[in-house]
Amino acid sequence: MGYDRWAIRMVNKNYLLLLFFILVIILSSLNSKNKNIDLSKYENYQVTIYRDTWGVPHIFGNKDEDTAYGLGYAHAEDDFETIQNILIAARGDLAKFHGKSAAANDYMVQLLKIWDIVETSYDKGLSTDVIRISEAYADGINHFISLNPDIAYKGTFPIDGKDIIAGFIHRMPLMFGLDRVLGKLASNQNPKKKVEISKSKSKLFGQKMLGSNVIAVAPNRSSDKHTRILINSHQPWTGPVAWYEAHLNSNEGWNMVGGLFPGSPVVFVGHNENIGWSHTVNNPDLIDVYELDINPANPDQYYFDGQYENLEISEAKIKVKIWGPIQWTFKRKIFRSKHGPVIKNDQGSFAIKYAGHDEFRYLEQWFRMNKSKDFKDFESAMKIMAIPMFNTIYADKKGNIFYLYNALLPQRQDGFDWSGNAIKGNSSINLWTDYLPYEKLPKILNPQSGFLQNCNSSPFLTTTGNGNPDANLYQNNLGIERFQTNRALRAHELYGADKSITRKEFYNYKYDTKYSEKSVLAKNLKRFLGEIKSNDIEINNTIEILKNWNYDTDSLAVGVQFAIDAIKPVYNPDNYIYNYDLIMNRLKDSIARTKNEFGKLDVKWGDIQRLNRGNTNLPLSGGPDILRAIYSDNSGGYKKAVAGDCYFQIVEWSPTGKVSSQSIHQFGSATQDSSSPHYDDQANLFAKNKMKPIWINLKDIKLNLIKSYSPGE
Repeated sequence: MGYDRWAIRMVNKNYLLLLFFILVIILSSLNSKNKNIDLSKYENYQVTIYRDTWGVPHIFGNKDEDTAYGLGYAHAEDDFETIQNILIAARGDLAKFHGKSAAANDYMVQLLKIWDIVETSYDKGLSTDVIRISEAYADGINHFISLNPDIAYKGTFPIDGKDIIAGFIHRMPLMFGLDRVLGKLASNQNPKKKVEISKSKSKLFGQKMLGSNVIAVAPNRSSDKHTRILINSHQPWTGPVAWYEAHLNSNEGWNMVGGLFPGSPVVFVGHNENIGWSHTVNNPDLIDVYELDINPANPDQYYFDGQYENLEISEAKIKVKIWGPIQWTFKRKIFRSKHGPVIKNDQGSFAIKYAGHDEFRYLEQWFRMNKSKDFKDFESAMKIMAIPMFNTIYADKKGNIFYLYNALLPQRQDGFDWSGNAIKGNSSINLWTDYLPYEKLPKILNPQSGFLQNCNSSPFLTTTGNGNPDANLYQNNLGIERFQTNRALRAHELYGADKSITRKEFYNYKYDTKYSEKSVLAKNLKRFLGEIKSNDIEINNTIEILKNWNYDTDSLAVGVQFAIDAIKPVYNPDNYIYNYDLIMNRLKDSIARTKNEFGKLDVKWGDIQRLNRGNTNLPLSGGPDILRAIYSDNSGGYKKAVAGDCYFQIVEWSPTGKVSSQSIHQFGSATQDSSSPHYDDQANLFAKNKMKPIWINLKDIKLNLIKSYSPGE
């Protein structure tokens, strides 16, 4: 029964009682102000925030915790709203402020026992330095809100380090689609587990997860003997997984610049003076759904290893905003089995087991990566194996390049269909407990080719020539990808085919705008054009445009929207289902939108695909699954870019080990403040395929400075 129907029933049942409770709730709400924050504690932090000409914060602290505190304050200045929503989501309080549509999140927080994990592990399971930066980052946010109390939700602040760790625990399973599985079960479905990235409806607070590129070349592949890495994650352009650029420096050896998400005290992808790395989303099988055999005589028992076991039963209490300040606490049962949390629906009772279900050391691992000085340090950090997914490519000033298929891969029992629907959960035989050890994960160190790439593609086709991991060593039940995306195909056709890559070529290849002739789009478009028969003049005119199209998504190209709209390419060729009638209907819709908006068919792609931000409206090259990746939503005949290429870097080390780098953000450093000059000051560069310099030396920063200050000044 839905929350709204339940509430209506309660009103009808006892109106006076409800009025009484409403009065109590209103009075309680009026008094649930944020606690007074002791400002004196911030006097002990020693940090200066330098804002460069692009508004990027360079945070210089004496100790690591000083720097983390400064980051919390600076990021809150630029995007407090998103940070706040992430914090309340991790607390399980999202519905308290956003209504019943957010209740599923809050139920999930209690279902997964996120705060049980935090309370049990925080003091004993984390290193003291990680605890210090967590607390300090929280203090930075607290300091900001103490100066701006009116923008905070009542009763939310102050926060502490446990909130920061809870945010990581909450966010990570959503990255590999746990919310999708839970959502299907809650909707009375028996979910098919495995879903391709490009087709997944998995969302993080409403955000669709997308792919990424990372490419590295060693000195023997570069014409000038430089080591280079492209750090190029594709994310939504706004929201909780949108990139924020920051430079973190402390006198304790922290000097990292790169991208991070709201709520993080560390950089997720980027570089320091010695090393750099990036992640791409991989899609191994990290979730299993078990169908339980419930005791006909007792619905709270399930059959397991020859006997009936009791389900663990508790109660979720979810505060939901009803209207204005009025809230109501809804109660729902929580069931757990030996497999994990249980969802009961009309199809049966289903238990969910997922990789890293009790993990909490995500921040620990990323912090060690941040402070790594060489490959030995970096590999030690990766061996923590707290982060359950993400391909990782690394490069350093010594010329080393490295690829790792990072994942917590469950070691499953053979003889079961792990890729299909739910399997029977009546035996411990199929209840896995271990993961494939680090030593056996697919990896490549310094291949003879001097070239590494991953574009959400097979780890077994990472480099050219010899040196790829052996696919035969890995069971299919691990779910490791075996396909090439268009981006991977183009990376091989460009970087992989060039034996001596210049700096300019490395840069230009990243901005490649073509579909490979081997891609899903090209192959299926060619088939469609060979089969189409029509007497419609507009369709035939469109077909002529498509026949003359060379698979290029440059802003000056004509006909791009027809190909993309009609074919709708997916990453994995094996998952594409060719349907002539469906493609024809999509083509007709695309023709109608184009004619309605522009009055003609031969429209340049850049007139259709636009970067729209405030008063900025610019043409964009690129498209889905292009190295110059752009994902757009239809807006009439236009397409508004919403995801894909966003914040990214190109980093290089000279033969002497000197680092230099460039970056770009699709908008600017002020991700929420529309009144700031940095709200969209990078958009023009981004649209023109240009980048800005990164400054990590304090002398260079001061030469390109807008202002410097300490929090609160």
